[in-house]
Amino acid sequence: MTIPISASAVNKGNKESSKVDWEPVMNAIIQVESGGRKNAKNGNQCGAMQITPILVQECNNILKERKSKKRYTLSDRFNLAKSKEMFLLIQSYHNPKNDIEKAIRSWNGGQQYSIKRTQRYFEKVMSYL
Repeated sequence: MTIPISASAVNKGNKESSKVDWEPVMNAIIQVESGGRKNAKNGNQCGAMQITPILVQECNNILKERKSKKRYTLSDRFNLAKSKEMFLLIQSYHNPKNDIEKAIRSWNGGQQYSIKRTQRYFEKVMSYL
């Protein structure tokens, strides 16, 4: 799946439109989070992308704000396709410039992530890219 982005995310200063393919990023996150196991559990984090109940709620809040009738359930965390949909929804809302570094760090540290605290995670994900 490709998502339109501002080319400035790829080439600073250039305002032409471009696209980013989130699939490699999501697949790298999946490897770091669960080793590809869609039924993985760690505390309240579940599924291949280790999604928390708070993230599911945030997705539902975004959908509600966008006047969509679609909603995610906690069990959707075990569905790889729906997990990826949630990732893309979060990026479209919180990362409209499609900054890959921000996407990776915020997946680990939340929207107010610390660069220092997410550095090791960022490096692990980047090693799969």
